[in-house]
Amino acid sequence: MATRVEHALEQLKTNGVRITPQRHAILAYLMDSMSHPTAEEIYRALEPKFPSMSVATVYNNLKMLIEAGMVHELTYGDNSSRFDANVSEHFHVICQKCGKIEDFSYPSLQDVEHTAEKSTGFQIQSLRMELYGICSGCKTE
Repeated sequence: MATRVEHALEQLKTNGVRITPQRHAILAYLMDSMSHPTAEEIYRALEPKFPSMSVATVYNNLKMLIEAGMVHELTYGDNSSRFDANVSEHFHVICQKCGKIEDFSYPSLQDVEHTAEKSTGFQIQSLRMELYGICSGCKTE
């Protein structure tokens, strides 16, 4: 049975995207870790295996994965993007002390979208919900 990474790579190949070792490693890292890393964190994690790879290579591959719909870019107020390989509908809870981000699922918020459309006249395209608090690791410190 194919892993999630292999399935994603096959999908990219079907769409005419060349699979380089670096691209494979970046996608595998994102799908295996699910820790919402920054491009710099991805670079540092993969640099021992790919010493000639640059941070720019990581950014370029992330851009391609975003355009292919395999990765979401998460931007918060700190000017550092984080990347998420979980492209299913889900939400995030963020630690205000250490910045850790965890996924959580919640039933559809269609009623919120419908209410927003009715009261503003907007056609809602997407929804992003973030909750902020203190993670269990920081609570015990």
